[in-house]
Amino acid sequence: MKMLDFPASPAARHPARPLSWSRTVPRELVHRAAVAEVLLTDVRARGGGRFEAAAQWPRSHPTFPRGRGERHDPLIAVETARQLGIYLPLCHYGVPRDTHLLITDVSCRVDPAAEPRGDGPATVLCRAEVHGLRTSAENHRPTGMRLRVDCYARGALFARIEGGTRFVDRLAYPTLRGAGTARTPGDAGPPPDPPSPEEVGVALPSDVVVARADDTVLVCPGDPGHPFFFDHPSDHLPGMVLLEAARQAAVLRSAGRLSRPVAYRMRALRFTEFAPLAVVEITEYEHLCVFHIRQGGHITAAGVLGY
Repeated sequence: MKMLDFPASPAARHPARPLSWSRTVPRELVHRAAVAEVLLTDVRARGGGRFEAAAQWPRSHPTFPRGRGERHDPLIAVETARQLGIYLPLCHYGVPRDTHLLITDVSCRVDPAAEPRGDGPATVLCRAEVHGLRTSAENHRPTGMRLRVDCYARGALFARIEGGTRFVDRLAYPTLRGAGTARTPGDAGPPPDPPSPEEVGVALPSDVVVARADDTVLVCPGDPGHPFFFDHPSDHLPGMVLLEAARQAAVLRSAGRLSRPVAYRMRALRFTEFAPLAVVEITEYEHLCVFHIRQGGHITAAGVLGY
């Protein structure tokens, strides 16, 4: 990842309002049930749709512990941007708290040479920019936006995350979802043939989110109450589950050779339901894996993993 030159931190121009890493933001503002899963500690508006945020990444996250070389899992960077993508609309753009915020697409790239390492938790500075803000012609309320987040550690840019979010109010959401869908993770039933944690590069059996059926890899979380993936209720498979399922499928298909992506890109084309079990299709091209999530004859999400 080529490092980019950025102007001096806006925080330096606002010394009276420094960022704080002392305590987390309220968990309900990032759609987390557990305080332990909140990564953001402070957010400051800098004008013109620009924001600075403080985040702390724990040394030993229960789902994404550091591996060899004391490197954080790239999905923690994606989760940091996901939390910002909820906090900013709720706190700075007047989006009601009962609105459904749906990810339309997300991409992330991490520079392994610059990412934070060490014995303690990582102190991360995020510079975020909101653009492409869409509003309703009827009442001028926000209906969606795009967000870019640059992550810094010790003054060095090490990750960039970009994505889009759609805002759907609580009255319109049931019409959008329709009827007859499986509403809880348990609706899919037990995994048909879950791989071992070692086969997909995770720590615990509960972290496995795929299963095998003959030569097919299925999206099938082993723990419907997983503390990270299902920390709060959802009536469909979250995007973070789909990204991790694609990564685990690539590990299986490559017999462990492709285990740690440094880049993710995914577009959600439609909701991925808990049942019937969705299929993960992987096609490898040297240092890239193209993936498709297919369910009921439709592709629900598609993307690329880079190594």
